[in-house]
Amino acid sequence: MRAMPRVLICEDSPTYAAGLRRMLEYDGDITVAATCATAEEAIAALPRIRPDLVTMDIELPGMDGLAATEEIMGFQPVPVLVLSARLGRGIDKAAAALAAGALDAMEKDDLDPGDPAGVTAAAFRQRVRTLSHARVIHHPRARLRGVRVMAAHRRGACVVGICGSTGAPQVLAGLLAALPADYPIPILIVQHISPGFTDGLARWLDGLAVLPVGIAADGARPRPGAWIAPEGAHLELAAGGRLRLDTCTVAGRHRPSGDVLFESIATAAGAAGVAVVLSGMGRDGAAGAAAVRRHGGLVIAQDEESSAIFGMPRAAIERGADVVLAPDEIAACLRDLRTEQLPWAQ
Repeated sequence: MRAMPRVLICEDSPTYAAGLRRMLEYDGDITVAATCATAEEAIAALPRIRPDLVTMDIELPGMDGLAATEEIMGFQPVPVLVLSARLGRGIDKAAAALAAGALDAMEKDDLDPGDPAGVTAAAFRQRVRTLSHARVIHHPRARLRGVRVMAAHRRGACVVGICGSTGAPQVLAGLLAALPADYPIPILIVQHISPGFTDGLARWLDGLAVLPVGIAADGARPRPGAWIAPEGAHLELAAGGRLRLDTCTVAGRHRPSGDVLFESIATAAGAAGVAVVLSGMGRDGAAGAAAVRRHGGLVIAQDEESSAIFGMPRAAIERGADVVLAPDEIAACLRDLRTEQLPWAQ
């Protein structure tokens, strides 16, 4: 692992690219190894430059940033940080790039290349340092191997909760694409993501998966499909079986929080609850997953080999996850769950 990350900038505006270079190299511990004006140029340069991270403009002449991300993750994986304009189709394309394997996305308006000494610029550089050392995997939409989970781990379930952060959207894309259209168990999702990208990610996943995917609504009955917590709100499964959105409670660093979701599943679903902790930084989800396990539910953690960042799964494992699985094995496990009647409906 290099002490000084090497970055390839893919940006068609020479002015913005120069500003990014100044911002990244300001502290002297990040090197911009190349600047490319098109995706085609950047992809061709990867074997020669061998960067630790690519910053990818989502709107480019010729091949756009989404197609470039899919190409990179399919054939020569490297951490990708997508930069998008705030308005227009760029947001949806950036969210789609996350599902296709990019590790993170930021809005260009959140950065000021003219102020490399500012707080925002310093936070951006720290983000680049962290992501440049992340593990990346090949494109998540490759055909699943059909791995079967041991029969001892099969059980009934009335709800599945999933939480993840950096590296999780690509795993979510693979998991949801692997489930059938008539998958009967509601899936509730907390995904840590930069502001402005949740709706776009939900739309992209809905177009990718055959089961419905959308943003969770306050007071709705959980129905088959995958329902993502909206920005700035905890998602909970309330007693009585309705979804509840909480925009006020502070619970750790995140809102939405995986811990809050899982703790509500533990209380409302008991032994029929399932918690899945995917790739991400920090420990969110570990305490809630432990609550699910105490109530007799199943806890699944993504394995280290396939995790871009192993912090969240590691924390869940330390608190006693039942199984540690690769993404295709998680999908097989979810398919093998027996559908149980909701406890509040009995």
